[in-house]
Amino acid sequence: MTDKSNNNEGHELNQDLFPLIEDEQYPAEEPDHPGWLSIGEILKVSHPVFQKSKFLIGYHHSCNVYVLAGDYLTLVDPGNDYTIFAELEKFGYSPLDIKKVVLTHGHRDHCMGVFEMLRFPPIMENKSVEIIMHAAGPAEFKRIVTEAGFPPTELKGGETLELSGFEWEVIHTPGHTIDGICLYHEPTRTLISGDTVVPEAVSDVDKNGGGRWDHYLHGLKLLMKKDVAHVLPGHRVPVAMTGSRTIAETYENVLMKILDINPEDKVTWMEGARQLGEKGLLEEVVFCCDKELALRPENFHAMQLKALALNDMGRCEEAIDILEQILERRPDDAYALTAKGQALLGLQKPAESLPFFDEALAGNPQMTEAQVFKGMALTFLGRHDEAMAIEAFKNEFMARFQEQIDQRQQELKRGESDPNV
Repeated sequence: MTDKSNNNEGHELNQDLFPLIEDEQYPAEEPDHPGWLSIGEILKVSHPVFQKSKFLIGYHHSCNVYVLAGDYLTLVDPGNDYTIFAELEKFGYSPLDIKKVVLTHGHRDHCMGVFEMLRFPPIMENKSVEIIMHAAGPAEFKRIVTEAGFPPTELKGGETLELSGFEWEVIHTPGHTIDGICLYHEPTRTLISGDTVVPEAVSDVDKNGGGRWDHYLHGLKLLMKKDVAHVLPGHRVPVAMTGSRTIAETYENVLMKILDINPEDKVTWMEGARQLGEKGLLEEVVFCCDKELALRPENFHAMQLKALALNDMGRCEEAIDILEQILERRPDDAYALTAKGQALLGLQKPAESLPFFDEALAGNPQMTEAQVFKGMALTFLGRHDEAMAIEAFKNEFMARFQEQIDQRQQELKRGESDPNV
């Protein structure tokens, strides 16, 4: 491989856009690099989409580079490497064969290679390369390539891209940055994951790039719904056959980041579920409860917490299935009875919910939650006097009513001070 330790041209071109990292440390001697490898051979996939496609593992501050070869060449993340375009000749291609460049996000280690590509006079003259990225990508990057005559195709997620003659689904996966995308090839169950999924690691959230941990979870949940066998990540080596497990592990690791815990802290799944519930992350509560129940199927607390989270998410029928399992063993459990009544309320069955609140209050007359929900059921049934006779419901009702009045008064005051309101 050509020595790459003097990769300064791209930095100088866009130092304001991608400032140099002051403490960058490079090894004294670069280890042997395997060079371009066949994606099909790595994944053991014989599908034509990978028959001629290549992979170059990243090094230093450059990402993995993927060349999808078919009717033409598509680069997915050209990295931060000024040598890759000349090296295409090693397997019989020219930079002029590149027709599309897809960026998984706008970090410099993934996109600086675009500027190196534009240094080729024939490419600059022909203007025949399409740059594809998410609409939320760096504005300055988009401005530069647009002024160079290559206005990017901007994605939102959900599109189907034709890349080198094959269809790939675009999945918007914000979190690491706001503009993160993954590419999914359903026939081979392959995901090009950028920095969203990196084996045995979690990419940090770049707040300057719009990254957020809760968005990260959202993106990973989208990926977990896909049947993924293989992952082609932005860093480290590709994953063959165990892609779904790698995505699930990333999801768990992001949960630990949100909870600010390390694996060695030995925080239980139930402790995690409680903390996530306090943050309003209900799907994650269900995930943790499922993990706990896989270890201890008879953990009634985990079952109940899962049911409550499902209720709050509007998945009331699922909640009822769990609560009925609890009530088969603990028919007098006031919390399970109340939760089942709440689920029936969620299904718009107030008449059916009332007996469960009554039964819960028979065992625990002071249970505020059961009183409030009973008042709600009576209200829905038009029995307003009975509902207002329940002290806890009356207090809850009056408190919410007063809150609405206060909010309306604040809106009126703002309207008086601002004639445009």
